[in-house]
Amino acid sequence: MKLFFSLWLLIEIFPSFLLAAPPELPETPTIPMVNLTLGVPTEPGDLVTTLNIVVILTLLALAPSFILMATSFARILIVFSFLRTAMGTQQSPPTQLLVSFALILTIFIMEPIAKEAYEKGIKPYVAKEIPYDEAFVLAAAPFKDFMIRNTRPKDLAIFYRIRGMENPQSVDDVPLSIVLPAFIISEMKTAFQIGFLLYLPFLVIDMVISSILMAMGMMMLPPTMISLPFKILIFILVDGFNLLTINLVQSFH
Repeated sequence: MKLFFSLWLLIEIFPSFLLAAPPELPETPTIPMVNLTLGVPTEPGDLVTTLNIVVILTLLALAPSFILMATSFARILIVFSFLRTAMGTQQSPPTQLLVSFALILTIFIMEPIAKEAYEKGIKPYVAKEIPYDEAFVLAAAPFKDFMIRNTRPKDLAIFYRIRGMENPQSVDDVPLSIVLPAFIISEMKTAFQIGFLLYLPFLVIDMVISSILMAMGMMMLPPTMISLPFKILIFILVDGFNLLTINLVQSFH
């Protein structure tokens, strides 16, 4: 019955589509045009405006990298990656989840600093009280202070020696071009130290399980397959995520 009904619809309706008059088209159709021509600046102000646009677009493209590298994101992500490797859980938790959690903790840690930067630099600039160059300096000052507090003096001295510059007299004399790479190196060093401390208890568990298996004559059985449930169980019993999160947040000055 359904097949008969479908054939009837095809026979009755399809010819009407074929015989229907085509839609009328306008006699002179209009084609939209986009002008992408670049003109030569005739005044110095035009060139400055063009350069400002280029600089702003460049900063917008690089802003996520600069923001993540000038915050606590790198240390948190490296530490949690070490934790996953030390436990031997392969891709659990997945990388996307670790990155998201590191980003959330970064927002939690950097919120007071971002508020201070907004109050000192961005808010007066929006109110047209200060020019944008002064607003940039005032807004970057809290982030610069945060990076210097969490950077080893030895790491700062390395970049001063590379450039052949004299030692600064105060914190205000340290440029951002030196603070940022020194902060990144210091963060990676601190993250690797925390990762080493995370490895030790899990390494002990692997050694104990391996010794037990060898004593029982089960040398063909992979020790990691037996130690993985014990590592997960011990990590949960000591409330490892809470301890690690608390110590990570408190490790930032």
